[in-house]
Amino acid sequence: MKTFVSVIIIYTLTLGIACAEPTGRIFVTNEKSNTISVIDSKTHQIETTLEIGKRPRGIGFSPDHSELYVAVSDENVIAVVDPKSLQVLRQFPAGSDPEAFAVHPNGDIYISNEDDAKATVINPKTGEQVSEIKVGLEPEGVAISPDGTRVIVTSESTNMLHVISIPEHNILSNILVGVRPRSVTFSKNGELAYTTAEITGEVFKVDVLKGQIIKKGLFEDKNAKPKDVMLSRDEKTLYIAGGRANKVLVMNTDSMELITGIPVGNRVWGLALSRDGNRLYTTDGLSGTVSVIDTKENKVIDTIKVGELPWGVVIDD
Repeated sequence: MKTFVSVIIIYTLTLGIACAEPTGRIFVTNEKSNTISVIDSKTHQIETTLEIGKRPRGIGFSPDHSELYVAVSDENVIAVVDPKSLQVLRQFPAGSDPEAFAVHPNGDIYISNEDDAKATVINPKTGEQVSEIKVGLEPEGVAISPDGTRVIVTSESTNMLHVISIPEHNILSNILVGVRPRSVTFSKNGELAYTTAEITGEVFKVDVLKGQIIKKGLFEDKNAKPKDVMLSRDEKTLYIAGGRANKVLVMNTDSMELITGIPVGNRVWGLALSRDGNRLYTTDGLSGTVSVIDTKENKVIDTIKVGELPWGVVIDD
């Protein structure tokens, strides 16, 4: 009954949210350039480059897409940008070394603080810290279930996924996976999650409610150091940023077997999928590029030069 009530509350919170008109822009954080590249998704041309602060990494939108959030890691803040005017509106403290984060349907931001072995929950409108959740060593990946009742944080040095209840912020399960889990994503119904293990070159499929591993996929390519992971819109396919393999690895979600590898730039890290699922965008860290992939053909159709060490990418469509 408690879970059902939670779902109703979250649904009520999100029902009235009216999304801002999409700008059609792609936003990329450039970790070494200390900038954000702003790209027109129709022409794949750079519109402008924003100075944002030292070592920007994680990036994401408010639930209504009226604000863009950027984790400025070396300054320990989240910068807030207007995606239309491209003005920096404000910034607020985000704990030590904020890296990745996820935005809850109620607007709160859940941030991994790598140096402090914790996740910080912040109200971005006020900058107020809502909560602090102790997790394992070197937390990085963060994902929130679509119904808003669970958050998963990956801990790289503890090799765990921490499944945490919302709003209680209690750890429900600690799931031991492969070495150095980086990113995590939920299925649409919130019952499954997928995570990458960078050092062991694995992807794990997890039953969130039971706190158990269901199946794992292992890459034969020894250069595969998987980072970001995304589900296709029909949830039949996983897209995995293959790191040093310099490929996006495409995997069947049922069998967890590799379908193909799509060559992109060097050291692919970040991924973003268009709303219709037809385009996948990658950040190729060492190449300083964004690759544009046609997901129907599983091939690169364009390459966009951005700043140094591009890390995170999102699309406002």
